[in-house]
Amino acid sequence: MTERTITVVNRAGIHARPSAILVQTTKNFKSNIYIEKGTDRINAKSIMGIITLGAAYGTELKIIAEGEDEAAAVDALVKLFESKFEEE
Repeated sequence: MTERTITVVNRAGIHARPSAILVQTTKNFKSNIYIEKGTDRINAKSIMGIITLGAAYGTELKIIAEGEDEAAAVDALVKLFESKFEEE
């Protein structure tokens, strides 16, 4: 299992467009990928799950992956968050 904690740094938070980008990215990996906010854990391959997290600017999230390409999956998602989903 590979996991990293990140903070949402794009001002608009995780709305529909970033959620879609996250889901598209996760589809490239075989691993099971989850995002945790507090005690809530959702499947990162579910756009509805991501949207319902309500991750606003400054929210701390944990990205968790389990499987053969888990490290690459976590790295790819962390890069999306760090790039602010190329919105700013």
